[in-house]
Amino acid sequence: MRGGFPWGIGRRLAGVRANKSCMELTIREERPDDCRTVGELVEAAFRPLAFSDHTEHLLVARLRRSEAFVPGLSLVAEAEGRLVGHVLLTRLEVVAEDRSAATVLGVVPLSVLPGLQNRGIGSALLREAHRRAVRAGFGAALLVGHADYYPRFGYVPASRFGIRFPFDAPDACCLAAELVPGSLGGVHGTVRYPAAFFGETPEA
Repeated sequence: MRGGFPWGIGRRLAGVRANKSCMELTIREERPDDCRTVGELVEAAFRPLAFSDHTEHLLVARLRRSEAFVPGLSLVAEAEGRLVGHVLLTRLEVVAEDRSAATVLGVVPLSVLPGLQNRGIGSALLREAHRRAVRAGFGAALLVGHADYYPRFGYVPASRFGIRFPFDAPDACCLAAELVPGSLGGVHGTVRYPAAFFGETPEA
């Protein structure tokens, strides 16, 4: 199988640096009893960031209940008995001028606990999410994020494919990746986000 790791089994990664020591990291599918902890993790990850509106954890909760949610593409990183990272990939559409639509994935968001960032946890989560996305039949992913971080995972400005985002953001931060070579050939238009992106705050 691609990457040597069968579908549905947590991937174990040795040697991830954390707090100046090595820990064993397990990447697995989110379970229902993880949801509250994931919300707390996502909120904590974005709390220090000035550019954040600090509602990313609420967005995750809405997307989890929406039609855009893809079972198997909400992943957590677990180490030493606790959750330390999370990534969520959900369905998006790119709508052309003739109203035809192509389905892709959106990465929203990638989160790692403060104090454990810059140690490879986010990279491991995103790479595993990409592998599972391909196995699930998806060929491309889009995101809005740091232009100096995501290119290492194959992301380039979405404008190169003729893909536009429906809001003002720097071109260098509006990114697309072909998880399968050629998957964005002929795909162009404006990204259409699911209604959950703009929904009301869910009740706790």
